[in-house]
Amino acid sequence: MKAVILVGGFGTRIGKETEFVPKPMIEIGGMPILIHIMKTYSYYGINDFVLCLGYKANVIKDYFLNYYEYESDFTIDLSNNSIDLHSNRSEPWKITLVETGLNTMTGGRLIAVKDYIKDEETFCFTYGDGLSDINVGKLIEYHESHGKLATLTAIEAPSRFGVIESNDSGLVTNFLEKPPSDGRNINGGYFVLSNKVLDYIEHGSATVWEKGPLERLAQEKQLMSYKHEGFWHCMDTQRDKEHLEELWQNNSAPWKF
Repeated sequence: MKAVILVGGFGTRIGKETEFVPKPMIEIGGMPILIHIMKTYSYYGINDFVLCLGYKANVIKDYFLNYYEYESDFTIDLSNNSIDLHSNRSEPWKITLVETGLNTMTGGRLIAVKDYIKDEETFCFTYGDGLSDINVGKLIEYHESHGKLATLTAIEAPSRFGVIESNDSGLVTNFLEKPPSDGRNINGGYFVLSNKVLDYIEHGSATVWEKGPLERLAQEKQLMSYKHEGFWHCMDTQRDKEHLEELWQNNSAPWKF
């Protein structure tokens, strides 16, 4: 089975770091968040990836073109321009990197890689900026059990802002820094999809996956949700990045298998 990962967005909300690298290449614990995501899939035996490139695609291409050297110890002899590779920590991955357009929407990026997943009856699909300790094996088993075309991972909506309670005079009576969730779920990515969902992408590069295709799949009762109650965190802002980095540095990163 293959995993398709969206890595082409601009990532403007996270700030200045994306002036130089695309968001999936921002590092957590000394490695791009994209590698963390790929390692999650690899832990469950998925080692064949299709990356949907866009913004600063060359940065991602260069990284993987030189990945073997990045992960190896080596000696360079400048007198004859030779390289002697020593120990390496490479991964058993096959990676297809596909230019899907600079301004292409999420659904458009997926349809742009259809030729590379045409032989996959079922495939995984996710975003390049969300970390989770999700059990991908159980997610796939759930998808295969219900017989529908699509499965998304449902995450309980996290509380991002503090909440104040006050009386009619304006006196604050309570302040909750991290109030409990109201129980609603959000799309946490980590999809498992039938190849037939590609037929739901009707407007090419302008198709937003989360709009037309997912909405139509839901209307036709072809979309199921897999409830994940463990860790999930999306790196949308600099604050998110700092939180994930802190978890990693404290050796308490739940997604580190």
